[in-house]
Amino acid sequence: MGMNETIAGAASPEQNATKPRIQTAVRTIDVLLAVARASSSGISAKELSIQLGLPRQVVYHLIHTLVSTNMLRQAGGKSYVLGLGVANIAHGYKRQSGAPDYLTRYAERAAAETGETAYVVGWVDTEIVVLATARSSSAIHAAEPPPGTAGDAHARASGKLLLAMSTQEEAENYLARSPLSARTRNTLTSRTTIVQEFGRIRQDWIAVEREEYAAGLACMAVPIGRPPTRLVLGISAPIERFERNFEANRLKLQKAANL
Repeated sequence: MGMNETIAGAASPEQNATKPRIQTAVRTIDVLLAVARASSSGISAKELSIQLGLPRQVVYHLIHTLVSTNMLRQAGGKSYVLGLGVANIAHGYKRQSGAPDYLTRYAERAAAETGETAYVVGWVDTEIVVLATARSSSAIHAAEPPPGTAGDAHARASGKLLLAMSTQEEAENYLARSPLSARTRNTLTSRTTIVQEFGRIRQDWIAVEREEYAAGLACMAVPIGRPPTRLVLGISAPIERFERNFEANRLKLQKAANL
């Protein structure tokens, strides 16, 4: 069975087995994530109720619990923001997922050679995650994706390359559980088109995206080591500079990926 046919099918027993089972826990996490996505002024219980599709009384109970455990705090008026308890989780995540020094060196060398924002991305269990970053030396540059950034692999050069190098089953499973959201008007949101893109990438093991992840930016990624691998090295740049320096930076990136 081809990739497209498999993706369109019903969820596998493995996927059903990992489906969240405790509704209150899921709702609590949903509230925390919604607050995390809100602006610096926070979000009200009413807004949370509408956004999450939950009864207002349920939201108030969850908020009360989260405030009492320092995971949320009231930010004046009726708005809530993340509390100090979340800092412990963030610190623990950073400590446990910190990139080894050798990965940081890849990103730093790519940034030094190309002058662009550089990063190492790889598989962490079943997710595609930014593992290390290095800042561009240019005054106008792409923002550094924070280590731990995940999701929207279909719109990132690094994500597409990792999926192209993965097994068919691994790629199918990832795409089946990840929404193909349109981040920009250039984002590939058709499974058929994305699978075709994987085939093109396998011809030279270079992945490129032009304003698919963010308007005005473009990225390229190459494998670290001989493909197929589980790690890739990428750069992001303003689209005009990306096109102007494409060939030179491709060679520099490939050189940096083979330290």
